[in-house]
Amino acid sequence: MQEYYARLYTKTAPEFYNLVDQNLKNNKRMFIITANPETFTYGTKEEVMHNMLLDKNSTLIPDGIAIVKTARMLKYSLKERITGIDLATHLLEECHKKSYKLALLGAKEEVLSALINVIKTKYPHIKLVKASNGYDTDYTNYFKELTKLQPDAVLVALGIPSQEKLIYEHLPQFNKGIFVGVGGSFDVLSGTKKRAPKLFQKLNLEWLYRLFKEPKRIKRFYNNNIKFVFKIMFMPK
Repeated sequence: MQEYYARLYTKTAPEFYNLVDQNLKNNKRMFIITANPETFTYGTKEEVMHNMLLDKNSTLIPDGIAIVKTARMLKYSLKERITGIDLATHLLEECHKKSYKLALLGAKEEVLSALINVIKTKYPHIKLVKASNGYDTDYTNYFKELTKLQPDAVLVALGIPSQEKLIYEHLPQFNKGIFVGVGGSFDVLSGTKKRAPKLFQKLNLEWLYRLFKEPKRIKRFYNNNIKFVFKIMFMPK
């Protein structure tokens, strides 16, 4: 698993956003994986995820605080978290500023519709070339259409690992565009769900806020985070 840590982006969030902006400006292709314990765990179990995490065409950013903490345990120097929701927000802002083309895929239809309304109101200069929900969409045809539309940014909200594997499968068809799996970000961006208060964000306690709001997450959190941290703690150095 240490080989995954070695591929994590180590600089600050502003430096990463600058890299993203430069790739947008220069019409380069970039596949961003927001890494958390679940991501790395899937990498140890599934060949496709393993290959994806080690692929030079993938850029891994430390989304989860558990990734940052365990990276430091393993003597990897990471500056800070770069969350999927913050990256998605930055992309919306940048697409608005530069009138870039954006494509969306994922979430329930009502969530997607709410997000589209937010984009029209808050980011009116974005060219929204395609938006499809995560339930009634033919993914193959969706990406086939994208090859003709040539979006500058593609946000896929289907959850780990489906969103990453889907992007990875179709990535070779594109020569440009920022592709990123953003999990449940559409819920927050659309206003359907509230993000944790600023204090929780600052203290890296968004996970605790989510557990308070959705206790059903506790079992998943234990399996994917607590067990993961202990596994790293007792990993042979």
